[in-house]
Amino acid sequence: MNSRVTAHVDTFVRDHLPPPDQWPELTFDLPELRYPDRLNAAAELLAGAGPERPVFHTPAGDTWTYGELGARVDRIAHTLTTDLGVVPGNRVLLRGPTTPWLAACWLAVLKAGAVAVTVLAQQRPYELATVCELARVSHALCDVRSVDDLVKAEVPGLRITTYGGDGPGDLLRRTVSEGPYEAVATAADDVALIAFTSGTTGRPKGCVHFHRDVLAIADTFSKHVLAPRVDDVFAGSPPLGFTFGLGGLVVFPMRAGASALLLEQAGPKQLLPAIAAHGVSVLFTAPTAYRAMLGELNGEGGHDVSSLRRCVSAGENLPAATWRAWHERTGLRIINGIGATELLHIFISAADDDIRPGTTGVPVPGWHARVQDADGEPVPDGQHGLLAVRGPVGCRYLADPRQREYVRGGWNVTGDTYVREPDGYFRYVARADDMIISAGYNIAGPEVEEALLRHPDVVEAAVVGRPDEARGQAVVAHVVVTAGAVRDGKTLRTFLKSELAPYKCPREIVFVDALPRTATGKLQRFRLRTPGDQQ
Repeated sequence: MNSRVTAHVDTFVRDHLPPPDQWPELTFDLPELRYPDRLNAAAELLAGAGPERPVFHTPAGDTWTYGELGARVDRIAHTLTTDLGVVPGNRVLLRGPTTPWLAACWLAVLKAGAVAVTVLAQQRPYELATVCELARVSHALCDVRSVDDLVKAEVPGLRITTYGGDGPGDLLRRTVSEGPYEAVATAADDVALIAFTSGTTGRPKGCVHFHRDVLAIADTFSKHVLAPRVDDVFAGSPPLGFTFGLGGLVVFPMRAGASALLLEQAGPKQLLPAIAAHGVSVLFTAPTAYRAMLGELNGEGGHDVSSLRRCVSAGENLPAATWRAWHERTGLRIINGIGATELLHIFISAADDDIRPGTTGVPVPGWHARVQDADGEPVPDGQHGLLAVRGPVGCRYLADPRQREYVRGGWNVTGDTYVREPDGYFRYVARADDMIISAGYNIAGPEVEEALLRHPDVVEAAVVGRPDEARGQAVVAHVVVTAGAVRDGKTLRTFLKSELAPYKCPREIVFVDALPRTATGKLQRFRLRTPGDQQ
């Protein structure tokens, strides 16, 4: 980074990036990735369509145009800089349900040259205090309905401003300039956001991303794989505090001049009626949600999803059984993908006729991937190894020694075990720390899970290894079945023996009402490895 061109006055984040020799190698192969030295991502996104075109819709039927959004963003940016004292480079925490106002606040923070730190509305005081401490957050914009836990976090010096309330100090009621706000002329490599990993264990890691990174995820995956249209209506379940949601519900539609339906409640029960009511054409959600929605699609009272033309799955592996069931029921081919908070969004995927169920896909244009061993040497096609990726966006943890674990030899090593097939397709095996070694056999938990999901009564499954004196580890399956189904482990084992080699079959099947997940929907397998901790 060339500090001479930065627009940041507060350089804390820049000063706490990893040393340059710990950065991954970046590649800018596509012409559209060669950005100018000066670039403000918010200004670029707001220029995505004419002022009269719709940009955000709400469940209540309200629609914001690009022109209205731009005016509201400018007003918030004026408030940030003239009233609240935010200077370029300050970190501004954003918290609240997924609404147009939260998106407008995010855009205003970037336009003002500050650094957005968007957190989940479900996070509790201790978690919020940790994020604020790590990022040295000075200001917060918070939906008035989500402010209590932020206040309880008792962050020293944090200036909290609510929005959506009735008080005179509310962000939207302050008297400020209504005129245009000139975007801060940030450098392309000035920091735009810090995304904290949702994680399952340990202290959260702050993933630092630049203004050019925000556009790069749209100019690679969205442009070349998703291929959105200006008349598309995006919707999905991931919140804006999750980079899967930030890309799918704000960055991608705005970069294409399209619009998005922003849902405060976006579980399967809310998604299905919303698709029909608002003509949603592009859907972002997790494999679990696609499977949960299957039973509600057909039959009497079934939901209409005929407006859909694109379905994207990420967050965890998409089982081939779920892909085929969705395709059979809807005729739609789910676009599977793998992304990471460290890399902002999806980097391996495939669409349309290039999709091969059971695989993740191929490197997205602009990205490179390989499978390597623990020493960083590429392994032959067909052999298990660690997934390594590089492209226009790379991992840069905020003041965190774990940078050396993620970036090795210029590659981002994601922690996933993969196989590259001879035809170039990448097939997910497991998280590297989820491989089970039992009696000398290597067993991938997701393979056993996929076999379980082929049973008609199984809704969800999670397979882990538990310490076993005789075998080293024993395979244990945790299973959620359909309402009214008999919880019969013997029947499931008999079924699995016809699907898997005997050594892969679980020694124990535990029936549960629900599987433990993070606020972003990721399965917390570590909670299943200790008996009694699965609730």
